[in-house]
Amino acid sequence: QVYVVFSEELQCWCRALVESVRRQADGCQLGCFLVDHAKYCSVASENIRVLAGAFAKIPYRAKKCCLHCTKPLTLHIDYCENTAKIGPAKRWDTAAIQHFRKLLD
Repeated sequence: QVYVVFSEELQCWCRALVESVRRQADGCQLGCFLVDHAKYCSVASENIRVLAGAFAKIPYRAKKCCLHCTKPLTLHIDYCENTAKIGPAKRWDTAAIQHFRKLLD
């Protein structure tokens, strides 16, 4: 279900999907994906509202997606043998993410 949350970073109300809920001493923090800005944010539970009917039917501007059959790679350095090889990684590293974003721009 899509809700409306107040984003502190953007300083406006945005449509969002709630992905996680964390209890804290002063209330709950919601992990949200902003469907019109393609951003993740954390929102306090008092900054969430139910979305009015007509606005829920507007298509999202952002969509979650992944690259088909593309696996992350990283540079494995062996200091003992003084070699470097490219091999599989569990996660994309920061440099690869930045390079991909530059390619998209």
